[in-house]
Parts: sequence; C-alpha cells; structure tokens
Amino acid sequence: MEVIGRIAGTGRTVRLTITGAVVTDVADVATESDVLVCPGLVDIQSNGYGGHDVRAMGIDEQTIHDFVASLWAEGVTAVCPTVTTGPEDRMIASLQAIAAARKADPLVARAIPCAHVEGPYLSAEDGPRGAHDSRFLRLPDLVEFERWQRASQGVVGIVTLAPELAGAAEYIRGVSQQGVVAAIGHTAATPDDVRRGVEAGAQLSTHLGNGAHLRIARHPNYIWEQLAQDRLMASFIADGHHLPASTLTAMLRAKGPRRSILVSDSVAVAGKPPGRYTGPTGLAVELTVDGRLELSGTKMLAGAVRNLRECLSWAMYGAGVALTQAVAMASTNPARLLRTIARQPIRVGANADLTLLRLRPEQAAIDAVATIVGGVVVHQLSDAPIGDRV
Repeated sequence: MEVIGRIAGTGRTVRLTITGAVVTDVADVATESDVLVCPGLVDIQSNGYGGHDVRAMGIDEQTIHDFVASLWAEGVTAVCPTVTTGPEDRMIASLQAIAAARKADPLVARAIPCAHVEGPYLSAEDGPRGAHDSRFLRLPDLVEFERWQRASQGVVGIVTLAPELAGAAEYIRGVSQQGVVAAIGHTAATPDDVRRGVEAGAQLSTHLGNGAHLRIARHPNYIWEQLAQDRLMASFIADGHHLPASTLTAMLRAKGPRRSILVSDSVAVAGKPPGRYTGPTGLAVELTVDGRLELSGTKMLAGAVRNLRECLSWAMYGAGVALTQAVAMASTNPARLLRTIARQPIRVGANADLTLLRLRPEQAAIDAVATIVGGVVVHQLSDAPIGDRV
C-alpha cells in the first residue's frame, strides 16, 4: 500500500510504502498535497463516544468494538477505554468487555493498549470529586486492583487516584511495580501529598486543572505542585470548556512540550444533540447548545463531548499551539507514557499506525481523511491519497 501526503511539521511531501504493519519506504515526491500524515492519534482517556458507553449496564465486547470503530472514523488509532467510579462488579464487567473485545479482534487489540480506571479512589470533596458518584468512592485497595486484573487478563494499564487518601502511596508503589501507570487526579491533596505520590511512582496528572475546587489557595496548591513536578507528565482536555485558552497556554509552557498530553475525556453523548441525558450511574447531565456537558442544575462539568481530533483542532486554532507540538501531544507523547505501543516519527521501520488529516484554518477545523491501524485502512474519505502499491 502507498500513501501520499506531507509529513506534519516538515512541509515535506512523501510517498510512504507500507508492507504489513510497517513503513518500508519513504520517498520524496514533487507534487503538492493538502493532506498531513501524522503518527496515529492516541487518546488515553475516553469514557465513550457516538452513543457507545464504556460504563454501560449490560456492556459486551460488541459495545467496545463499536466504540473503537467510532473513534477510528475520527482519526484516533488507539484509545484507553476509561472505566470510572462505580460498584466493583460494574467496573469489572466493563473491564471484562474490554478484554473480550481485544481477544476477539486483533485490530481492536492493537487499538486498545490498555484500560484506564479513573477512580474509585478519589477525593469526596465537591469540586475535586467532579461527576463521580460519591456513593461508590472508597480507599485505595491493592487487593481490589488484583481482582480487576484477574478478571480482565491484566487489561488495566492506568489508574487515576487521589494521593492524599490513606494507603495511596502504597497503592501507587504497588501498581507501578507491575508496570501500571499511576496517575494523580480528582484530588484535594496538599503539595506534600503530591510529592509523596510522585516519590511512590506516580507518572501522570489526569486532566490537570479540572477535577478541582472552584476556589483554591493562590499558592501553594495542588495544581502548582503538579506543574512543577518534572517526573509527572500531564494530560489536558483541550475542548474550549475545560480550560480557557490562556490557562492551557500557561500550563503547557510550565509542563513543557514533551511532558504534555491531549485527551478528550469524551463520554457517550458526544455527537448527540443538546438536551438532558442520564449517565450510567443514574446521574442527570445537560448538554448545552455550545457543547458544554454539565451536571444538571449546576455549572459543574460532567465530561466532554469532543473527540481527540477536535481537541487537537481547538488546541491549534483556539489556543495557538503549534502544529508539531499539538500532534506530538496527541500521538507520540501518550505513546511514550504507555510504553506498550510505538508512535515514532514517520520513517522507514515505523509502525504503520497513521492518521491522515486535512487542515481547514478558515473554519478552524481539522478533518480525518484516513485512519490506518497496523497497516490496515480502518477509515478513509473518498479522496484519501491511498492506493495499492504499483
């Protein structure tokens, strides 16, 4: 298979030859192209999309397959389905469905490097708790973690928790020793709590700047401390609602381009019309006409409704992030955090997990022209510059 396009950030138009799941040749061509070829987009935090809910009652492997396919159509090559706070049996059912979908389809397995469990070990305080159901919050429990892994063939690869909780440091140390990313999030921690979490092995701040109090001390506070910790990468929801453009800009400058990751935090109502919906735990949410999802009757955010490609677009056109940096934050940076997937600069020998994009700056938008997973085209527009090798 051959693909023609400009390598993002270089201005260089090339013809890629893909053999199997690998790029086997990169040749410069003289023709112009309006298609950007990027390392495949990786979303490490998504609860659902297109009506497909990772946390739904009665979830099965088909739900997960359809969820992944809906994101392929948006240019996302890999995703960490995100299971949030709930009764243990419900959480395990979601993890088992993820594991079953991976087992049933090699492409889905390639597209799901692991599951992300966000909770249930979170702050119970209003603000830091976010939209998580307070009835099911509990203290960190490594025995419960082991039950998750036994039930799902070890599918959990990221766990988000609040480091101030009793037993959090031991939990972080325990999962980190098993190669699982411990992430700090939904926290009311003191700076000392954050530092203890980092010393225990925490590697990530989950959607930094969100899952926080409406008002906090000017300094010190848990946001400044996480920004200052070089051992923490940080994810950011760049949807225009979770962080103002100036806040995202300042946070990216503080954290640095190699330690920053874009995530969608999308939920199943993404793509649906404005209105009132009920979440999987029974919580009522309201989707406004401007694309903001709130807990009904409040101004508190309850997730996001933009996919990672749209977040990439807003980061560029809404917050002024440079193309090369924005693409890295949505592809190679999250892959480097996970270590279980590869997203290299496009060159001979790179994995053929690619996203083809077309920029439309006049509309402040980006289109997903094609999505390639393991050398297989899983989505393409009619004018995608892809063809059989001659």
